[in-house]
Amino acid sequence: MGWSIVVPVKTTASGKSRLELPGADRPRIALAIALDTIAAAAAATRVDEVVVVTSDDDVQAGVAQFPGARWLEDPGMNLNGAVRLGLERAENDSRAALLGDLPALTPEDLDRALELAGDVERGFVADEAALGTTLVTWRTPATFEPRFGAGSAEKHAGAGHALLDVPASSTLRHDVDTYDQLVAAEELGLGPRTRALLAASRAA
Repeated sequence: MGWSIVVPVKTTASGKSRLELPGADRPRIALAIALDTIAAAAAATRVDEVVVVTSDDDVQAGVAQFPGARWLEDPGMNLNGAVRLGLERAENDSRAALLGDLPALTPEDLDRALELAGDVERGFVADEAALGTTLVTWRTPATFEPRFGAGSAEKHAGAGHALLDVPASSTLRHDVDTYDQLVAAEELGLGPRTRALLAASRAA
């Protein structure tokens, strides 16, 4: 079963507003995290296409390096609006929305979650705290109503999405908004762009 994965990405100038990394400006951090996430999604064997929804020029340029990835202009209708556009424009019947702030994500962990998602009509993966959501899945084309934001895990469950049995240790559950979360993700193994920035920051 081939999946279309939609990744919404804010402009790097506004992204990661709570993440401070000495020696690295916030746009560079946001770009590195987004591209490491997209790279992992594009490398997953169960993923046929990655649709990145963004208005950021650097992210759009970066998408070109990943086979099977393309970008759409962000319609400026908040996070869920961006996700909805990507899902509506995706090509596969099986479609999922993945947050773009998972710098430790591995293709293998995404593949395992998508395998579980193949057994339910609609599913989701909660973040490590079990409050937010990192992945939402639909197995057949539908009216897409993503519910990302505060308390999104409860909202997705209430909308009939099945909680996928992904362990807390999975890289798919470790989104990054703060420096402490970045350090926690580092223990799992960061993608090369984020890892290089973190190393440069410590060496400064």
